Parts: sequence; structure tokens; C-alpha cells
Amino acid sequence: MDNEGENATLNTHRWQKLSPIAVLYFIASGIKLAANNVIYLLPAIAISYSTVQENPQIWVPIIVGILALISVSSWLQYFFYSFRLIDETVEIRSGVFSKTHIDLPFSRIQNVTIERPLYYRLTHTCCLQLDTAGSTKQEAKIVALPVDFAEKLKQSILAKGKTHNTPTERQADEDKTLLEQPNVGIESEQILNTRSIKDLILHGITNNRVWIIIGALAPFYDNLAAYLASLAEQLGFDYERYFDAQSQAIWQLGLAFFSLVLFATLIITLISVVGSIVLFYDYSLAKTTDRYIRRSGLFTKQEVTMKRSRLQVIALKQDWLDVILGRVNLELKQNSSTEQNSNQLQANSNRILVPSVTQDEAHSIVKDALPNNKLHDISFLAISKRFIFRQLLWLIPFNLLVSAITFSKSGILGILVTQLLSGFIVFLIYCRWKRWGYADDDEYIYLRKGLFGVDFYSFPKYKVQQTQFIQSRMMRRHEIATINIIMASGALRIPFINQNDAKRILGNALFIVSKLKRSWM
Repeated sequence: MDNEGENATLNTHRWQKLSPIAVLYFIASGIKLAANNVIYLLPAIAISYSTVQENPQIWVPIIVGILALISVSSWLQYFFYSFRLIDETVEIRSGVFSKTHIDLPFSRIQNVTIERPLYYRLTHTCCLQLDTAGSTKQEAKIVALPVDFAEKLKQSILAKGKTHNTPTERQADEDKTLLEQPNVGIESEQILNTRSIKDLILHGITNNRVWIIIGALAPFYDNLAAYLASLAEQLGFDYERYFDAQSQAIWQLGLAFFSLVLFATLIITLISVVGSIVLFYDYSLAKTTDRYIRRSGLFTKQEVTMKRSRLQVIALKQDWLDVILGRVNLELKQNSSTEQNSNQLQANSNRILVPSVTQDEAHSIVKDALPNNKLHDISFLAISKRFIFRQLLWLIPFNLLVSAITFSKSGILGILVTQLLSGFIVFLIYCRWKRWGYADDDEYIYLRKGLFGVDFYSFPKYKVQQTQFIQSRMMRRHEIATINIIMASGALRIPFINQNDAKRILGNALFIVSKLKRSWM
């Protein structure tokens, strides 16, 4: 911040301007926004690609214009941005043409996230993100704050969270002066878990999401293939000889295709591993008396703080490779009105992800977060086999229709291929049914589901906000039902279970909610 802003720790009631270094953040955000919107232009770019290739200079004025627009917009955002702290409230004024005034009391703030992009580290500044309970988007973000000031503001907000009841005059005076004292309110932290480079490599291998990038490149496959073919010829690799069906035996042709797929998989996996290291480098999960704190990041250092009382659900997720390697991705989920993007290579302020932990490490964290929890020892009950029959209701007529079409086109061979495909779908339905399981005890409800991988969920009964008992006429006849359990973090569904179990689980959860009357916050 400028000279006036440097005195913010002494006088927080005046409107403060950001440091000019904040322009870098607005420029980076503008470039990111432009890059995200490129996907909508891919069809037009693909259609006009040959024209652009013949006249590459056409990109020069376009790129210059976009960069100029981003630069001007960034300076305007910086100029019209100001904030102040008054009466335990963060106020932010921003916007060039559409003015925005954010008024965010400390007591409403659920998460405090500190980010330190690479371009801010040299100036010892950071970005402070503040989220509220139930928010589906960022509520407020103050950029280019001095790190010391951001830490003191964070501690002031956390202290307010502990004294959210009506404060005494003495407490109010202490909160008012907290920002002005360098180390007040800072609690000792206990490290619960750290992740090594080996762990992050395993996470990148087992949780590959690079198919999203591959999908975005779909319009350019032909040109990319031509470029790779040209590159192979320059390197002296005669790919046509290896993939020529006339001169190669079937086993040689199959081996060539297998090698190609293996090579592509290796490249994709390497990209995924790099992404995992960039996001989770120097990972640590710590706790204080009432908070969990996650820190990680190679280029952008990120610190996410979650109040332990606002923890809603614990999820243990395993892809099929995680199952083989005995690793678990542990998620601590809190208040969120809608389920967020599940991509594990994206930071999410409404959850804390602990990547690729062992079973014992996961068990230790679960026990700390949810005392008396039996997720690792509980015996799950299977859902009804009617789940399989229900899925077959749509598969059988679909199979008959496709069989008729393929028989008219390819004869017996078409029917054979259709039946093999249908058999595989039946196998998937069976695997899905086999994974489903549910259980409960005096305090918690447990859920298991998956396909080749497996996910486990556990949550306290007093966190339940709404329940749904779903039963069709046919389900009533077979004494089964589906239940939905809705919490602040979203809904969990358990299908086709014994109706008596369904009524007991829901009734017991609602009884505990009404009896304990504990806050889900």
C-alpha cells in the first residue's frame, strides 16, 4: 500500500487505497478471464484456422488490442478500489461503471484465505479472501495487502468468531485494539499432516484430470496430428510403416497402437503430476483450538482457514488406482449452498483437501475432526438388489432397439457387439450396486458408494437440516425407500434401502437435532 495505506494498522476507519502493485493482480485476473473465455471462441477459431495460418499477422492487432484493454481495465479497477475496517466490519468499494459496495461483518465470515502469488512475494504482500457461510462465490477479496497487516486482520476475524455472542465492553475494547497489536490472538498451531513430493506425485498419477485439456483441444486434432507426423518424419521415424495394416501382422499392429496409447498416457500423467506439485507443494494441515489451516502452493502460496465447528461432512475418496495403492483423498467439507467443482487440482475455499494420504493418516485426521467416529470400523449394510432391476428397466428396451438397428446394418455381428456392450453395462450396474452401503450409530451417519473406486462419507446427525423420504408405489410394495439427507454442504442420497431402516435413520437424526439444538455453524 502507499504511505497512507501503510498507516492502516494505526487508523483503519479511513478509506484506504491499494498499493500500485495491486495492478499486477488485476492484470493477471484479466488475462485469466480472457483465457477462460477462449473456449467459447474455439469453434470460430477452428473454422477460420486455415485463413489465420495463411495470414498470421492478423493476430498482432488482436493480441495488442486485448492486452491494451486488459491494462486499461486493470488500472481503472485499481483506481476505483478502496476499503476500510470499521466497527468489526470490512467495507469495500469497487467497480468502474457498475459500482459495488460490500459490507461484510466479521461475524459472518466463514473462511479466511491468504494467497501469495509469485509476483507478490518480492513486495511482501498478499491477497486476503473472505467468504461467508453458504456462499457459492467469493464474497470479498482485498489484494496487495502487507502480509503482517493481513495476518493481524485474519486473527481479528478469527477472534470475533470465538466471541460471536454479545460481547462485554471489555471484549469490545480488546477486539477494537487487536489490529494494532502485533501478536495478539495468534494461537499455537499443531501440525496434523504434511505431504512429500512422493505423495504429490502419487496424487498426480492417481487423480488425472488432464482429459479436460484434451477435450478443449478437440477442434485442433487434425492440425496437431499433421504437425506430429511432420515432426516424426524430421526425426527419422517412419510411422506409416508401423501402422500399415497391409505390411504388418495383427499382433505387430496391436503392439504399435498399444505403444502409442502408453506414450500418450505417460505425457498426460506427467502433466497431471506437475499440476499436483504446483498446487500442493509444501503442503501442511495444521489445527488450533477451533480452526483447521491448510497451506500449500509452489508459485501461489495459499492459506485456507476453516472453523472446526462449521465442518459438515468428511469424505474419503479413492479412484481405482488409489484403491490399488492404498491411498485416500480426504476432504473436509463445510458450508456451501451448492456442490463445488470436484476437480481436485483446483483450490476450493469451501473445503480442505488432504491429497493421497495413507489409511492410517486418514483415520487419524477423521478421529481428530469427528471424535467417536467409526468410519474405519463400521459394518455397512447393502442396499436392495431392486436397485439393479430398476436400472435394467431402461436397458432392456434400449438393448432391443439397438439390436434391431445393428442387425439391419451388420447382421449377426451387429447383434453380438450390442450384446457384449449391454453385458458390460450390466457389469457396471452390478459394481455400482456392490459399492453402495450405509450405516449409522448414536452420533453419525455413514455412506459408501462408487464404481471401480470407492467414496466414504460421514457426518454428525445434529448437522442435518432437512430430510426427504421417497417411496413409489412399487417401492412400497417391496418395502424399500430412498432417502435424501440435506445439510449446509449439500445433499447425500441413499437409494433403495429397507423402509424400516430409512424411517429409523431419519427419525433418529431429526430427534437428535430437536433434542440437542446444537448450531450447525
